[in-house]
Amino acid sequence: MAQKKLPGKVTIGKVFKTIIWPRKKHLLVGLILIVISRLSGLILPWASKYLIDDVIPSSDFDLLKWLIGAVVLAVVIQSVTSYALTQILSVEAQHLISKLRAQVQAHIIKLPIRFFDTAKTGELVSRVMTDVEGVRNLVGTGLAQMVGGVLTSIICLVLLITISPSLTLFVLIPVGIFSLISLKAFGSIRPIFRERGKINAEVTGRLTETLGGIRVIKGFNAEAQEVATFEEGVNRLFLNVKSSLTTTSFVTSAATLLLGLASAGIMGIGGYMIMEETLTFGDFLAFTLLLGFMIAPILQMSNIGSQLTEAFAGLDRTEELMNQPIEADPTKRQLRIPQIDGDIRFENVSFGYDPEKPVVQEISFHAPAGSVTALVGSSGSGKTTISGLVASFLNPGEGKITVDGHDLQQISLDSYRSQLGVVLQDDFLFEGTIRQNILFPRPNATEDQLKEAVKAAYVDEFAYRFEDGLDTLIGERGVKLSGGQRQRLAIARAILADPKILILDEATSNLDAESEQYIQASLKVLMRGRTTFVIAHRLSTIRQADQILVIEKGRIVERGKHSELIAKEGRYFDLYTYQARI
Repeated sequence: MAQKKLPGKVTIGKVFKTIIWPRKKHLLVGLILIVISRLSGLILPWASKYLIDDVIPSSDFDLLKWLIGAVVLAVVIQSVTSYALTQILSVEAQHLISKLRAQVQAHIIKLPIRFFDTAKTGELVSRVMTDVEGVRNLVGTGLAQMVGGVLTSIICLVLLITISPSLTLFVLIPVGIFSLISLKAFGSIRPIFRERGKINAEVTGRLTETLGGIRVIKGFNAEAQEVATFEEGVNRLFLNVKSSLTTTSFVTSAATLLLGLASAGIMGIGGYMIMEETLTFGDFLAFTLLLGFMIAPILQMSNIGSQLTEAFAGLDRTEELMNQPIEADPTKRQLRIPQIDGDIRFENVSFGYDPEKPVVQEISFHAPAGSVTALVGSSGSGKTTISGLVASFLNPGEGKITVDGHDLQQISLDSYRSQLGVVLQDDFLFEGTIRQNILFPRPNATEDQLKEAVKAAYVDEFAYRFEDGLDTLIGERGVKLSGGQRQRLAIARAILADPKILILDEATSNLDAESEQYIQASLKVLMRGRTTFVIAHRLSTIRQADQILVIEKGRIVERGKHSELIAKEGRYFDLYTYQARI
């Protein structure tokens, strides 16, 4: 199936529609607070002008008190609005980040198995946790400060014009040049931020793999190799950050130079106008202070612009993930089957990870409800692919799979998989206790049901040797347990799930002779009344199967019961007698 084309960039319109507009009330309140705060800040230059031109020359102590009171009140208002702004917008921004993380994780977990076959876990973790953080600058104080800064600059510009149009015109020239430089710089920095997210995800992914495979690394004395690999990754990250810092520092330096030259010019022109008595000293002081209030938001906008650019870059990468098609197509998988019998048919099924290179071809067989079907063959023959098709981890490229007469691709995945149980060769165990891992498919199971599963899988043979019994912590991926113990724990989990369809993929491969004897007995109970698919290299484990399918190069080359296939002296006979000699 062809992947849909993913957009390269998130548009301003989409961000406005999906992120900004739904939070318009918060942003409006924040904008009002910003405006109040900035207007309060204009009290100081206004008061300074009157202090110099009117109060001091006339020694008006009453007006002095009013001016001081107005300045103090303005400072209090600025402090209160700043606190309120943080509480309203910053908190809402963090709330949005948490919601976006949850949405991205919920989408990722619904993606098909094929996506995870090529994606690195650490990279996905980074993209869930890091890429969405930039939205705090869209919903938090960043955007409101930028809009408020623009309004403040406009108000200050009007006041500057009323004081001296000629001085104001002189100031606008460097400000205009700075604006053009900023627009050019922020246009070039967005790809840098996108690349940074990619590099950061790769470095995080490699670090996750390193820590997860620490035993292999130490076992092969490869610590130095991993250190070098990680250093190379963080150096790439450093070079990327260096590029962005170079751009932003250029913008800041340009602002310092241009506005510094403007200030020097204002001093000269303003001083000349005061000496010519076309400008009062109070007007000049007010002009200088208002100029500072106009320029400060512009300088601040260069920093906020960088943050907003980073936010858009993160949203670009998030958008790529969110546009990946999910596993359960709601337009096709609408059929719900509350109770599956387990009658499964493959009708000329072919599948290939690459459509040009099929892994299985024209597979047809019938697995009646409650029967046991064994898949045998050499490594890479397609056995696990067939089991993946049964579990609907994969979808046929050609042909059809039916469950109780219904096309599997039309059955909703939740109703199907709620009646499916899987035990893999290297089954995944979660960090936690033995009890928590067994209860994973049925958290609300009773204590009696739990104990039945524990006993049936012979978990009690080792669990109660630990001081905490079933409440023993098993470590990450069950590292504190042996291979056989982990496998029995996985089988107990499948027993508790009580599925109608069961897939056992090398379920006994990690067991010693004694454990295997126990498990064979428990599997016999587990498989009773369930449609079971067994994949095993140990052919002794599948002799009682209702049918054995011998798979070679993606095709069924033989089928039948154990005795029938032995009598044929074909491929199965060769495999069985070879293992018997071993």
